[in-house]
Amino acid sequence: MRVGVVVFPGSNCDHDTKRVFGEVLGQDVRFLWHKENDLHGSEAIVIPGGFSYGDYLRTGAIARFSPVMNSVKAFADRGGRVLGICNGFQILQEAGLLDGAMLRNRNVTFLSQRVHIRVEATNTAATRGLKSGDVMAMPIAHGDGNLYLDDASLARLEAESRVVFRYCDPTGQVTDEANVNGSRNAIAGICNAARNVVALMPHPERASEPILGSDQGRKILEAFIAD
Repeated sequence: MRVGVVVFPGSNCDHDTKRVFGEVLGQDVRFLWHKENDLHGSEAIVIPGGFSYGDYLRTGAIARFSPVMNSVKAFADRGGRVLGICNGFQILQEAGLLDGAMLRNRNVTFLSQRVHIRVEATNTAATRGLKSGDVMAMPIAHGDGNLYLDDASLARLEAESRVVFRYCDPTGQVTDEANVNGSRNAIAGICNAARNVVALMPHPERASEPILGSDQGRKILEAFIAD
């Protein structure tokens, strides 16, 4: 599969993401510069983690105006697969492709640590073939990962099973302690109504090989490129 990895000024997980899809998973991967409109025939798009320019205003608020995002939105509207990771999640929200907004972590500090997430929905572009209740360990690295949804949006996402991942403890139990950034209902990842756009705050690409301490995140990336 031809995978496009969008690069913004400040992206710092772009090479990690390209390496996993290319060298580990054997896909045809190329970078897509944010000022380009051309997706170069990509069959799946990843917006990786990092710090998009303009984050001083609001995370992702300026990045959403980059030319590439018009093409990403059109691609998603046609049913194309899009995966947002960390800052990519925030950019997709600002672009109107996903619900909600990210607030500062509830302890108002940058968090860089390993967390556990539980698979909730298995019929999305990034969870096909996974099992509901599967627990995965992978790192987070963000200062604005506290997912806010108003009551109506939260109820809609829960009712439509669009909560894809939830923070949990190693046994799969959702606890306040495991929800380190304070996201509503311990939500770690969501999808759009068509289920082809998925995003999560933890970094599966940083948990894709045993040498990284966990290869459990690889399951998500493999699901994303599965036929």
